[in-house]
Amino acid sequence: MSSVPPNDLPTARPAAPAPSPAPTPAAAPQAAPAVATSPAPGRGGVVTGLLAAAAVTALASSGLLWQKLSAIQEQLARQSADSGALAIEARTMARQAEELVRETAARLSVAEARVSEVALQRSQLEELMQSLSRSRDENLVVDIESAIRLAQQQAQLTGSLDPLVAALKSADQRIERAAQPRLTPVQRAIGRDLDRLTRAAVTDTAGLLARLDDLVRQVDDLPVLNAVAQAAATRRLAAAPAPQATPPLNQGDLAWWQAALQRSWEVVRDEARGLVRVSRIDQPEAILLAPEQTFFLRENLKLKLLNARLGVLARQYESARADLAAATAALNKYFDPASRRTQNAASTLQTAQASMKAAELPRLDETLSALATAAAGR
Repeated sequence: MSSVPPNDLPTARPAAPAPSPAPTPAAAPQAAPAVATSPAPGRGGVVTGLLAAAAVTALASSGLLWQKLSAIQEQLARQSADSGALAIEARTMARQAEELVRETAARLSVAEARVSEVALQRSQLEELMQSLSRSRDENLVVDIESAIRLAQQQAQLTGSLDPLVAALKSADQRIERAAQPRLTPVQRAIGRDLDRLTRAAVTDTAGLLARLDDLVRQVDDLPVLNAVAQAAATRRLAAAPAPQATPPLNQGDLAWWQAALQRSWEVVRDEARGLVRVSRIDQPEAILLAPEQTFFLRENLKLKLLNARLGVLARQYESARADLAAATAALNKYFDPASRRTQNAASTLQTAQASMKAAELPRLDETLSALATAAAGR
């Protein structure tokens, strides 16, 4: 609200006092008749005095009123000047206050940004302090849980319970060394899972794969059934004594040429006897097998064993068992059952078929649940 400068305010000036009317002289009395008597000389003077006193009083009151109005006018002028100065000062203060508000708002926004940054740093620092101040028990629980989960993955890949048993035993020993009462439920859960693992019966995948690989390596050395006669003749020739270059001087029974002729006759006789051999043939397919087909027979047997190996790795035990049965039938049909190598291969195949079980690996849910409870601090 703008204030009017003191010089622009209308100044109320007191009205000039009306001039007091001059005392009108008393109307001159009409001329009395000559015969009348004149008035008394003292009454006119009194009236004149009264009128003069009234005029003086009026003049005095007018002067006092004028003086009072002048004082009021001066006071109003001073107040108007003071109001103008106060208005100017108020506008200056308002401008300063507005600038201060803008500066304060800017500082407040910067302060809010810094406060949010400090709050973020504080939360990060609290998380770091919490991770650094983790107790030994919590580290132990986390390490045991990670070791058990890794053992579960190894057991799934290998099909063996040994990684799980080793991990549980190691965890039990670590908890026992820690001697913390709040880890007692975890130790009890580990004991129950260990008992269940010892009673579980699963396929020893690693041992079974080793047996199958050994069988694949032995296939090339297995004797075929139709090569038995040739092998027997070869053994007889190897067992025969070598002919001597010169006969001993002290022998007088036969000459050296007669002994050589007799040995030659024996060899020819054995070969002639081997040309005709009478035996019982239960499976004529093995005897009628051509020599060039032996290679394909051995390769087919290797393929059956490799298919069984793949079935074991894929946990397809029915398919692996069927491949092993086909390999056993081929082994008994085309290879010499009297050979020690064939007998060893047949016993290995039977052991592999008996060791296959389709049971699932036991889970360690109880131990993992106890570890989660201990990690939560309950």
